[in-house]
Amino acid sequence: MKKYRYIFIITVVILGILIYYQKHSDIGSTIKFGSSLPLDGINKQLGLSVKQGAMAYFDYANKQKLLGDKKIRFISYDDKYEPELTLENLNTLLHKDKVFALFGFVGTPTIKAIMPIISESNIPFIAPFSGASFLRIPKRDNFVNFRSSYADEIEKIVGYLYYIKHITKIAIFYQNDDYGDDGYVATIKSLKKRGLSLVSEGTYKRNTLSVTQALYDIYSSKPEAIIMVGAYKPVALFVKRYRQMDKSKKTIFCNISFVNADELVHELDYKTKNMIFSQTVPSYNDLSLPIVKEYRKILKIKYPHTKYGFVSLESYLDAKISVEALKKIQSNISRKKFLNNLRRLTKIYKEKKLFGRVFLFEYKDKKFVKLH
Repeated sequence: MKKYRYIFIITVVILGILIYYQKHSDIGSTIKFGSSLPLDGINKQLGLSVKQGAMAYFDYANKQKLLGDKKIRFISYDDKYEPELTLENLNTLLHKDKVFALFGFVGTPTIKAIMPIISESNIPFIAPFSGASFLRIPKRDNFVNFRSSYADEIEKIVGYLYYIKHITKIAIFYQNDDYGDDGYVATIKSLKKRGLSLVSEGTYKRNTLSVTQALYDIYSSKPEAIIMVGAYKPVALFVKRYRQMDKSKKTIFCNISFVNADELVHELDYKTKNMIFSQTVPSYNDLSLPIVKEYRKILKIKYPHTKYGFVSLESYLDAKISVEALKKIQSNISRKKFLNNLRRLTKIYKEKKLFGRVFLFEYKDKKFVKLH
């Protein structure tokens, strides 16, 4: 009860701050974007990749003076993927930093904790790194999603398993919170469309590696495929231990984008046979796309020792479209003009097939290869 009382109190306080801030905000020469994301803990590489992709483009935009005399400042705080810390970080971003927009928040449970505040405000909430269904409820004028939903990703995976691989025995391993629940509900619906149901399920607690019970809950049903709705470290541990138990070695592990495919592959020592990865952006190795070439070049300028990845590519695209929306404002910059431009540009990016799609990959010969 203390936990929920704490969340309620801090929510009320931040709402009061937000109302004051909206009446007294001033953009000035610096346009501040603020974020809360995991920069420490077992999910830190996901947050770091989001930050690096955004910082690479924002720094480029500043150096090239794409916004004239105005500069973008990206302010980020670590929440360790814990909702209580996300609330505290939001308080700092709104009250102390007085950001123009919120950008690139990571995680379904962390974002859900701040929803009452964001929903009541007019501050732009841009490019959350989550495919949760509650972020796609209509009539939230200050929300702009670029990525496909978890439901879209799971529908693509289940369709591939059923129609291409002819698999019907499907289980699910998922994180025991709002993120996992969203994936669980989407899986149930997708299976039901095809007259199927789960053969088993197993969960683990967020920010832990407690996968033992889930292993036994799922292994006993001998599934042909397992939908994975988790973070890269617990998912990797589950896969390693499951393979030790599974003598057939034929079970297919199916991961959605939040898992951070690049880090998962690394955690598995690149042993990726019978694994599927869904993504909401094209491959970062697809050099036929000019924007991918641009991303690779600019990322290396800012972070010469950082590897390319799906997560940083997505964040780079999010930052780029945000800057383009600001560039198109003819007179004084306002949140309303920014949001209107973002929505128009989102349609263009989707027409270019950079957003709003789901891509399936496997990892072969040291690279991700498109499946479907």
